[in-house]
Amino acid sequence: MKIAMMARNPNLYSHKRLVEAAEQRGHTMEVIDTLRVYLNVASHRPELRYKGEKLEGFDAVIPRIGASVTFFGTAVLRQFEVMGVYPLNESVAISRSRDKLRSLQLLARQGIGLPVSVFAHATSQAEDILDIIGGTPVVIKLLEGTQGIGVVLGETPAAAKSMIQAFGGLRANILVQEFIKEAGGTDVRCLVVGDKVVASMMRTGAEGDFRSNLHRGGSAEKIKITPEERSTAVRSANIMGLNVCGVDMLRANHGPVVMEVNSTPGLEGVEKATGIDVAGKIIEFMEKNARPNRTKTRGRG
Repeated sequence: MKIAMMARNPNLYSHKRLVEAAEQRGHTMEVIDTLRVYLNVASHRPELRYKGEKLEGFDAVIPRIGASVTFFGTAVLRQFEVMGVYPLNESVAISRSRDKLRSLQLLARQGIGLPVSVFAHATSQAEDILDIIGGTPVVIKLLEGTQGIGVVLGETPAAAKSMIQAFGGLRANILVQEFIKEAGGTDVRCLVVGDKVVASMMRTGAEGDFRSNLHRGGSAEKIKITPEERSTAVRSANIMGLNVCGVDMLRANHGPVVMEVNSTPGLEGVEKATGIDVAGKIIEFMEKNARPNRTKTRGRG
């Protein structure tokens, strides 16, 4: 296969591993800087152009679209789809998963376990929000944040109200969620490829930090997940319509609760923690499924 990978930085671990895995299996891969692509959207001859030349002849495309370029990145991916190129993850599914509120609404509609969550914009009703959640501590998130940025912990009613009001003063969209104390500052990330969890790890936050993101100094170790966690991860991926994703869960007393479904999961942490060739499994999935014009978003909403 001739594969395109949409990525801003070809030197990231995940991107180098995907190229390596593809080449080991006899495929060729071209890394394309997403923001340097431009589109000819003519109905009879849709084109993608890059560095003055047409992008053509590709059998599949791997979108590694950063959160900050979601709008333009999914536009480029849609153009690949219009041209009949098979996408590892489809544009609609990526857009769906990047909208934190929309993704939670879709998961809730299908009965996936979630923390109690309240969405608000510039609200003055901090006390009512805390009552809905069931009191403090609460986690307060900016909807536009990534990698743990824009996520704070309100440990007391006074602190939580102040934070909610402060975000309100910024006219920001916020998500207020219950704090799962029993998770103990850890979460579970499951890497889903197709309809299988191919690798899983437990992430622990840096000392004194309730966030478990590896980018924030957290650590990871291989774990064995429960059948319920496995089912929750696969169902969450299917609801989003994603073929490849990272599903982040907390272990609550009443079972797993999903925090996020990440359409562009990093591979470094999970491959090093588990020793599993996740990149290879992604390429194997594409070998089995890549067909021209095979683009049909799964799920609804």
